Amino acid sequence: MAAKLMPLVDRAATSLGCDLSPAVRGRVETWLDRLLEWNARVDLTAARSDEELVDLMLADAFVLSARIPPGARLVDVGTGAGAPGLALALLRDDLRVTLVEPLGKRVSFLRTVLGAVGRADVVVERGRAEGLIGRRSWDVATSRATLPPAKWLDLGTTLVASGGHVWVLLAGGAPPVNPRAEMDADVSYGWPLTRADRRAASYRVTE
Repeated sequence: MAAKLMPLVDRAATSLGCDLSPAVRGRVETWLDRLLEWNARVDLTAARSDEELVDLMLADAFVLSARIPPGARLVDVGTGAGAPGLALALLRDDLRVTLVEPLGKRVSFLRTVLGAVGRADVVVERGRAEGLIGRRSWDVATSRATLPPAKWLDLGTTLVASGGHVWVLLAGGAPPVNPRAEMDADVSYGWPLTRADRRAASYRVTE
């Protein structure tokens, strides 16, 4: 079912400088196949076209995957159908990933995909962002559209250890500021298939 999407996946990856090995490509296809199957009966994504689906699920992860340190402990808050946290787990075997999602059906979907692709080491937690405050268990925190950028950055600084990084994904507007973090990377790019402007800002936690 997802085979029709793979040429689009290849185009997006090439455009954003991400080289997909055959093993990674196979895992991505398995994920997208399950996504199309589940989305017929469970509301997992509102994408209106194949191009939008591929950009929505993968483009941000293609950009982040080259910028996350080897072996990092990563938490993705509000994972939904898997962007960007599950996508990063499929692209990077070395990452120790925790996916946080409040909705039971989406949690079941994530666990089904992880079993199908052989990433049983990825942790899936059912819960909301606020329940994580103060954990400081991770090196990198990501989220997309779960909270407004400034609120996400404020929460993210409570999740990673001092010196760790919070990524803020922006569709528009200026990057936020926070007294506990310093921006150390600012990447502007476009979703390659739908031409949507995107921006990813990385903040190093200083406290």
